[in-house]
Amino acid sequence: MGALQDGHLEKAEKLFTAILEYCPDHFDTLHLLGYVKLQRGKNLEAVGFLAKAVKANAGSLDAASNLGLALHNAGQFAEAIAQYRNALALSPRHPEILYNLGNAFLALDRITEALASYDEALVHNPSHVGARVNRGNTLLRFNRPADALESYEQALALMPEHPQILTNRGHALRRLDRPQEALASLAAAIGKSPDFPEAHFELALAHLTLGDFGAGWKAYEWRWKTNAFADKRRSFRQPQWLGDVSLAGKTVLLHAEQGFGDTLQFIRYAPLVASRGARVICEVQGELTSLLSQFENLEIVAKGGALPPFDLHCPLMSLPFAFGTELASVPAQMSYLKAPADRLAHWRERLGEGGPRVGFVWSGSSAHKNDANRSIPLAKLSRLLAELPLRCVSLQRELREADRESLRGLPDVIDLGPELADFSDTAAVISLLDVVVSVDTAVAHLAGSLGKPVVILLPHAADFRWLRGRDDTPWYPSAKLLRQSAFGDWDGVIARLAGELSGRAG
Repeated sequence: MGALQDGHLEKAEKLFTAILEYCPDHFDTLHLLGYVKLQRGKNLEAVGFLAKAVKANAGSLDAASNLGLALHNAGQFAEAIAQYRNALALSPRHPEILYNLGNAFLALDRITEALASYDEALVHNPSHVGARVNRGNTLLRFNRPADALESYEQALALMPEHPQILTNRGHALRRLDRPQEALASLAAAIGKSPDFPEAHFELALAHLTLGDFGAGWKAYEWRWKTNAFADKRRSFRQPQWLGDVSLAGKTVLLHAEQGFGDTLQFIRYAPLVASRGARVICEVQGELTSLLSQFENLEIVAKGGALPPFDLHCPLMSLPFAFGTELASVPAQMSYLKAPADRLAHWRERLGEGGPRVGFVWSGSSAHKNDANRSIPLAKLSRLLAELPLRCVSLQRELREADRESLRGLPDVIDLGPELADFSDTAAVISLLDVVVSVDTAVAHLAGSLGKPVVILLPHAADFRWLRGRDDTPWYPSAKLLRQSAFGDWDGVIARLAGELSGRAG
């Protein structure tokens, strides 16, 4: 016990292991050895010993709770929930166990149960900072940033100037379209923890939202040090190019790093890299290879395949920083993509004559972390689609069950979603339409990159790339932005959309 109390975990582990050779069922030793392994990050081994400890003494609250933690740390969240509940049977009002239970629910995206657990923990310990913070994180999953902000403010009152809480507060302020206040909160976080990656990354998004590209793109490079991007960073022996060396005679690998829309938006820089005398290889998502192969002087390869030799590399979303892009210097030609000729011929025959035609995308991927904020239930658009004197075409590939039911009630809408094999098909259909209406998803970027008139429907606090307070975008000259005037106000957006489309019915 002395070694454990003095913090000599390795020594304590050896001692308890030796004791178990003589007393293999000794509860205290099993529990303490499991606890030491938990502290040392040996979670699976901890699970084994703590499970034996619980079996030896089912009435031990500490052993039951620690087993739950070990299971949680090992990624066995459902099993951790069961174990936390066993512990709560021994002590129903224990705030720390309720907090841990909430964390396990949150890890499984069971956000209703997570919020209930945090609320219960705070009933029994209103000063539990972790429960206040994670309650805020859960409220963000519910798309309730105002309530999340209140929770973070309460946590800061208990632990002022904590860099993680200040960063979370900054994120909530961004979600509420208050980027200037977010900057202040994030600057305070960095003042307390100068190398805190999440604070720098959130600071980048606030700067970019405000159109401060100089500070924004530079700070955006901090993304690679955040937990969210740790598994996205590519490790190459070749150096990353950030605009600092000549490209003449060099082979440069440009690689996609995030979603389809990000690739479509930032692939515009690839010809600029080639114009500096480089041979350019673009590694992109497989669903985009056919479409992007229309580029001249670029070699397109599918992500996951073998790569040819190269001298330098750059992630696509680092290219604005490498080129020193400012608000006034966004490379924004009217169109830089085109649909393959064979796909155009197929879809021209499939659609037939007639018009004008408008394509709709009302939701993005349900797995997207901001989906609740950016997607619109089809039921909200149903009346507009039914009354428009235009041929309405659905480009929606992922169809949710509620939307499927709404679509059945719109027999005049041409549903092409199931027929779209990849982005080349979607590009060809878009090229044959008069206008596209889309929420903030890949189709909005595709329409813009094709130079097609596109109306993009945006939440009140839109993604950083759409800036603020404007109905146009420097990235896509053919786009018009319709923003919520208040948080959650899709009805107002749809009313303005009806007026926008009515002028195209002639």
